[in-house]
Amino acid sequence: MTSNRWSDLDRPPLNAAALQRAIVTPGGLWTALDVVETTGSTNSDLAARAKAGAPEGAVLVAEEQTAGRGRLDRQWTAPSRSGLFFSVLLRPSEVPVRRWGWLPLLAGVATATALARAGGVDTGLKWPNDLLVTIDGEERKTGGILAERVGSQDGDGGGVVIGIGLNITLREDELPVPAAGSLALAGAKGTDRDPLLRAVLRSLAEWYAEWRAVGGDPDACRLRQVYAAGCATLGRPVRAELPGGETVTGTAVALDDDGRLVIATEGGEERPVGAGDVVHVRAA
Repeated sequence: MTSNRWSDLDRPPLNAAALQRAIVTPGGLWTALDVVETTGSTNSDLAARAKAGAPEGAVLVAEEQTAGRGRLDRQWTAPSRSGLFFSVLLRPSEVPVRRWGWLPLLAGVATATALARAGGVDTGLKWPNDLLVTIDGEERKTGGILAERVGSQDGDGGGVVIGIGLNITLREDELPVPAAGSLALAGAKGTDRDPLLRAVLRSLAEWYAEWRAVGGDPDACRLRQVYAAGCATLGRPVRAELPGGETVTGTAVALDDDGRLVIATEGGEERPVGAGDVVHVRAA
């Protein structure tokens, strides 16, 4: 059966023209906003544009992703128009590359702030890039962030593509895994995707401008403080499964200057973790 843009009346398409008028403004961060019906991965597509010279501030939104990727190359799929699936291109050339690791955390803070304001739903952060909502007293993942370096590795002419995926109206029987959630299931007051996308992009632009203005210093722009305040990982027992098979267990106690998670092990060591899979574990 052939579907069309209005095949699900509960999930209208995004208004690309209105979004462009609202987001792409003179002197603003966002320089272009394109909405496509379907694609494999907005991150892959925008990375290709970045390598071809696309300017900072390009935004690519898809109504549906068929090969969306999360961290560790996990697949991210959802029904068409059930969420927000988009990527942005940032080129923070004046910020030392060692501080670029804060960008996915910055995107998390910006997104959580926007969803609270525009959607009326509290959103928590699971280090480094998951967005959590509470459904029937249980934490569930409603979104994820994937940052990928493009171009030069020394910051000269390079950039970062940040992909954000958010489950907005997914119903219980559409969730990919039991631990997933959506804004609708969390009781959000607003699930209209147009104002939600506008709110996230504006919040991201504001946080990025403040971070960039202080050379990426996470304390001078209060990014570390605000992230820590909303982070569900800090203070919890965790298990970090690192690349190469090593596992670190202990309590998540802090974020270091590079945005890495610091884990205090039972042996008294404090281990910074910059990559891997972090699992919240229940206290014995």
